[in-house]
Amino acid sequence: MSVRKLKPITSAQRFRVVNGFDAITTDKPEKSLLAPNKRSGGRNNRGKMTMRQIGGGHKRKYRIIDFKRNKTGIPGEVMSIEYDPNRTAFIALLNYQDGEKSYIIAQNGLQVGQNVVSGREGIAPEIGNAMPLSQIPFGTIISCIELRPGQGAVMARSAGAFAQLMARDGKFATVKLPSGETRLVLAECMATIGVVSNSDHQLTVSGKAGRTRWLGRRPRVRPVVMNPVDHPMGGGEGKSSGGHPRSRNGIPAKGYRTRSRTKASNKYIVERRKK
Repeated sequence: MSVRKLKPITSAQRFRVVNGFDAITTDKPEKSLLAPNKRSGGRNNRGKMTMRQIGGGHKRKYRIIDFKRNKTGIPGEVMSIEYDPNRTAFIALLNYQDGEKSYIIAQNGLQVGQNVVSGREGIAPEIGNAMPLSQIPFGTIISCIELRPGQGAVMARSAGAFAQLMARDGKFATVKLPSGETRLVLAECMATIGVVSNSDHQLTVSGKAGRTRWLGRRPRVRPVVMNPVDHPMGGGEGKSSGGHPRSRNGIPAKGYRTRSRTKASNKYIVERRKK
């Protein structure tokens, strides 16, 4: 009697996590909110490759996202939670009472049929609602934060991201960001209540090289196997090359601060992010 030997489980198989697509309710996007998304493949107008590690990838249509949330006082019903190939977070399709439709970044716990609203006064601090920092209670978990009034959300809008409103002083609010940095933001800036959806995205393991190619990324060559003419970390006999990690231009990759000491926004940073 022959005994069949089982193949050992690889570490990639052991820790592979599938994206939590259970929250997604439809696979057909709203056609009126789609736009062309043409890619260059890393080539210029003559077809010459000018950017490395870019090319291929699946075709995509861009979903027009309402980052400004400037449709004030009009409730919008959540029609669906959808996947967006252009970002890590899920998106929600809203149908406003006046008939207009728009996409927003979906927060954890946002359900189909729920109503969300944005505005500067009289808005309850509930998941999915957008309101200025001056109206949000202390300690509230927020996301999709503006840096300048009317600019639209630029901070804490990727999968699983969130910030916390710590305090207010005059026209500024103190916000603790996902990086650990604490900074001042104008209290008139808008933010959305809740944590950005798809927090399991960081646990995803690709599983094979082809899945990375679907994302439009071509293979990357390690610097230590290059020649000295190609990279500062290249050259040497055998495996003796390397040295301090640095970029192709010689800029150190670990521990080297690249932020300008004279940058105008430095005065708004209360506490730097943790190393």
